[in-house]
Amino acid sequence: MSLISLLGEVFGSAFEELGLDRGYGKVFPSQRPELGDFQCNGALAAARPAGQSARSLAVAVAERAGQDERFGEVLPAGPGFVNIRLSDRFLAQWVAEMESDPRLGAPRADAVSHVVVDYGGPNVAKPMHVGHLRSTIIGDSLARIFAHLGHRVTRDPHFGDWGTQMGMLIMGVQERLPGLPYFEEGRQRGYPPESPISLEDLSELYPEVAAACASDPERARAARRATLELQEGRPGYRALWEQMVRVSMESQRADFARLGVEFDLWYGESTVADRVEKMIRRMEGSGRVTESEGATVVEVAEPDDEAPLPPLLLRKSDGAALYATTDLATIEMRVDDLGADVILYVVDARQADHFRGVFRAARLTGLAPCRVGLEHVGFGTMNGPDGRPFRTREGGVVRLGELIEMVAASARLRLEENDLAGDYSPEERDAIAEAVGLGALKFGDLATHRASNYVFDPERFVSFSGKTGPYLQYGVVRIRSLLARAAAENLAPGALVPPSRPAERALMLTLALMPEAISRSASERAPHHLAEYTYRVAVGFTRFYDQCHILSEPDPVRQGSWLTLARYTGEVLTMLVELLGIDVPERM
Repeated sequence: MSLISLLGEVFGSAFEELGLDRGYGKVFPSQRPELGDFQCNGALAAARPAGQSARSLAVAVAERAGQDERFGEVLPAGPGFVNIRLSDRFLAQWVAEMESDPRLGAPRADAVSHVVVDYGGPNVAKPMHVGHLRSTIIGDSLARIFAHLGHRVTRDPHFGDWGTQMGMLIMGVQERLPGLPYFEEGRQRGYPPESPISLEDLSELYPEVAAACASDPERARAARRATLELQEGRPGYRALWEQMVRVSMESQRADFARLGVEFDLWYGESTVADRVEKMIRRMEGSGRVTESEGATVVEVAEPDDEAPLPPLLLRKSDGAALYATTDLATIEMRVDDLGADVILYVVDARQADHFRGVFRAARLTGLAPCRVGLEHVGFGTMNGPDGRPFRTREGGVVRLGELIEMVAASARLRLEENDLAGDYSPEERDAIAEAVGLGALKFGDLATHRASNYVFDPERFVSFSGKTGPYLQYGVVRIRSLLARAAAENLAPGALVPPSRPAERALMLTLALMPEAISRSASERAPHHLAEYTYRVAVGFTRFYDQCHILSEPDPVRQGSWLTLARYTGEVLTMLVELLGIDVPERM
């Protein structure tokens, strides 16, 4: 049980003793710490059912709860608030129990679910770029948080390797290199083992072909024909497609690895291609699938819709499947084959209407029963100083590798300015700079609510002061250094004792709230709560460290307690930054 839950039980009992619902006993961290550690506002809501003033009810609740020796003060205030201050002894005991817990007091889920997290979303023929960053960072953190809570988590980037863009690329390669064996009519096998085209070639080719198809109806028809023939299994097209997927995936695996992001599956749209026709037949049994001008659609509109949804297109009139079709087949696969309980799609907020239609179709046609959660975890854009999506100076899309180099270069300058890592080898300095740069990049993203846009500012992100990733990393390294110096002086951590300094007490109180920060980040699918809390812990330790001179403290009992508090804070910070996907160098 978390501290907030325990306090809620105590105050719930106080309301129950007064003949009122226990639910009024909810307790929250105080908005005014000078008045108390926590507050209960239930008397305001309970006054009418109780038939008395909120103030008198708050007095009665405070009298009952205040008899608990775990509280230092329980005082009614204002029109119906109750301010709560824990006893120092109880606070120290609570933190000591968290410190002795193998999980450091982190919460566990009451019921274990299988959570599939769909994030990253790379596409064939396109190197990963800044547009993939938020999905990857937010999705990775959510996956870590759910796994830490004890859920079974499956991470899948849902590789974009099917659909019309594949037909466009095949047509483009054929126009550029018509003599390749992939295009020989009637040929069934014996295709080259190496790709005839690189990822760089593909990334240059795709926008050219896409523009040509947009302006030339005949070439657009040719691309659609190539798409259909690929989906129907034409051997040469399949062989060329496999090469394009391979060279794309090799590059993207390297990019994900550099970000410290791993996946359990490497499925794509093509993974479910063979189940599409059977799925459509299954959906037809719902009565929601109809024909419209030769195309197959799902009627997803409901009478009470505020904004009616248009029919969802499953199959074009030429028989080709669409993005929505493979999305539905992927839902079916995740439900039937993987046994998913919850599926989270960490995708740009601008795709909200697409997912609204796909989820509705999955529900109405029985592909996803109500017990399975389908959620679009949308996010805003990473913008440049001009407030528009971040791009190169020339107006092009910034590749992920370029972005990492940018923040690593800024980190190198900050390390030099702060006289850090100056005597390390060039290789170690480069490794530290990349870790600091990536930490800055990830925290800069996660510190903002995912639904909001934010401005990419590498100079601010890599600062070692303020709300930044490097500040957190440096905080962990500093605690390690402190503990190493203490061990060198034969100073050992001891039992936690009641706090004697304001900063010491404040740090204990902050640490006691860790379970709520993790749980809230999971329940709201919002890692910014965890990022904000992690920063509060780091700031709390800095104030404690400045106020409590641990190594020179003459009282061995107090010194041992402070060393234990420092060690536990370091362990908690390490756990939290890992949940944010941030690596901490061994030294800085």
